[in-house]
Amino acid sequence: MSNTLEILAPAGNREMLGAAVFSGADAVYLGLTGYNARRTAGNFTPDELKEAVSFCHARGVKVHVTLNTLVYDRELPGLADAVRAVAEAGADAVISDDLATAQLVKTIAPTLHLHGSTQMSIHTPEGARELAALGYDRVILARELSLEEIRAVCAASPIEVEVFVHGALCMSVSGQCMMSAFLGGRSGNRGACAGPCRLPFDASAGLRPGQPGKACHLSLKDMDYIPHIRELMDAGVVSAKIEGRLRTPEYAAAAVAACRAVREGQPYDEKLVRDIFSRSGFTDGYLTNRNDGKMFGVRTEADAAATRAATPKARELFRRELQRVPVQYTVSGGVEDGGIKLTAADDAGNKVNVYSMDEPQPAQKDPLPGIERALNKTGGTPFAAAGVTVEAGEGGLGFLPGSAWNEMRREALDKLLEKRSTVQPHAIQPFTVPEYPAHSVGHIPALAARFANAAQCPADYVEKLQWLVFPIAEADAVPADWRSKSLLELPRVTFGKLEEKTTARLAALQNAGFAGVVVNNPAQLRYTGGWTLYGGLGLNITNPMSAARYTSLGLHGLLLQPETALTAMQGVAPGVPTATLCYGHLPLMLTRACPLRNVRDCASCHGGGTLRDRKGRDFTVTCSAPGGAGIRTVYNPVPLYMGDRLREMPVDTALAAFTTETPQRTAQILAALFAAQPFDSEFTRGLYYTNN
Repeated sequence: MSNTLEILAPAGNREMLGAAVFSGADAVYLGLTGYNARRTAGNFTPDELKEAVSFCHARGVKVHVTLNTLVYDRELPGLADAVRAVAEAGADAVISDDLATAQLVKTIAPTLHLHGSTQMSIHTPEGARELAALGYDRVILARELSLEEIRAVCAASPIEVEVFVHGALCMSVSGQCMMSAFLGGRSGNRGACAGPCRLPFDASAGLRPGQPGKACHLSLKDMDYIPHIRELMDAGVVSAKIEGRLRTPEYAAAAVAACRAVREGQPYDEKLVRDIFSRSGFTDGYLTNRNDGKMFGVRTEADAAATRAATPKARELFRRELQRVPVQYTVSGGVEDGGIKLTAADDAGNKVNVYSMDEPQPAQKDPLPGIERALNKTGGTPFAAAGVTVEAGEGGLGFLPGSAWNEMRREALDKLLEKRSTVQPHAIQPFTVPEYPAHSVGHIPALAARFANAAQCPADYVEKLQWLVFPIAEADAVPADWRSKSLLELPRVTFGKLEEKTTARLAALQNAGFAGVVVNNPAQLRYTGGWTLYGGLGLNITNPMSAARYTSLGLHGLLLQPETALTAMQGVAPGVPTATLCYGHLPLMLTRACPLRNVRDCASCHGGGTLRDRKGRDFTVTCSAPGGAGIRTVYNPVPLYMGDRLREMPVDTALAAFTTETPQRTAQILAALFAAQPFDSEFTRGLYYTNN
């Protein structure tokens, strides 16, 4: 088993960066101010990034920069500038989830490595293959995978595979959560998540109508796969990522030290790792296929007290930096040369020379042991002595006092560190962001509808609707005479064997008369050959550059991400029809862990339930299948509605998404939409009138 696994640590600010590096991280990931998924971290300006890269590269540590938020039309020039700043700083890789960012990286700085963010929701072999085809060098897998599933991706992937091994677990599949955006106006997909899932969402039975929920049944414990690192290495994982840019330097150091120990087959301080931060302990439920009620936990006062007590001990882990850059010394010259030359060389080909201030005197005994003692004193530097070669001149090396050797060593290592600190920028290619046409406003878009099942669709509206969209699982129930205008929607995530089953199902339905397929994950571009393709909610399309890229990949229409304001939506006009939601209980969260498992098991569940929040509102939870392969969806209790403002929507098609409505209620809402009537009960305009 190789021990070359990269330990990748979070660096939310300069102090955390130092702690991660000094404690032994092989790479760090950090945010450039403005374009990353942790906007509330300290983050780095372009000048600070350059300094960070210089500091890290001097110590043999790589720097990955996160440019992994959804981007709107007006932000594309700024994003291009951010890519230039990363390239000029000499960073090693960009972590990206939007295809616009990927395109900018490959166009502006082709030698920058490109890593597919976990927000791309890649969790299958075909997903890894598609990222490779899109130009990515590494895939950062979704956190919900079992060891067996990770192994399958690694075996199939043409590019490197990175997994999270420690830190906070989002309840939702990353990139598929809109809870913070729609409940609090702070988008997790835009780097501003407020963490509402840590608040009370109670699945308990017997709550009175309107009674506030108290239990936190959407709050998962932190993940901890550190004990499993050797298994992950054996599976083919190349990078072990520690979550936590919003946490402390002590947290980063404790996790890094533990990962390093396990990688080398050594014991580690499990209590320190737990005490420095946990939510009543940890979970490895996803990795070990035990995603049950034991995965859930909250941060208690006892946890906070343990952290305060453990902090001084963790601080010791980065009080002095790890000596890990091997330095080879060569000592030449001697008594008859009038001085000594000390050469220090690293393993990257850097070399420096320093010279003694004094002439050596004839030696009374072998000077080499004393020289080696002096040169091996590399404490307080990132260097570790890797040997001394002597090339003595006529008359031998002679004698110099220990203070002289110490001074030469210090000077040589300072020069070598300075040389290693020199930033090597990536070559930058000229590029101007294209001017994209704006979508027209003022016309009424065509109406289409997505139904949870065929029985929900009122037959009276089939002819009136431009498209009917059904989950692929409903294909057989769709009447033959509806199919010419029916699209089959593929799942946003396909854990377990579902990708294989979906591929087989598509092949079987190829000649069944359907109009096309809605793809919801980049992986699905690989096994939908022969179908007319449309882009769905899961692709998170928010800007014209990514829309144009998906169009070039074969999509004939695009559903825009519903956090996008109407003003931003107007800028997405890729040359194929665009659509957005005009009605629906928005899917706030997609999760593999089941919040209902806090109060019951799958055997006693009827495929869903409700969660009561602290304000007494009920959030519907549906389940696609029992157990770990199934997906739970948490819906907003208040529906989005734009039926009386359709003319303000700058898209070609307005889509009504029906989930748990009865056929009768569905017919009522469709009637209101076609008549452009106001809604008959509580509703929201979502984020359509914000200034994003």
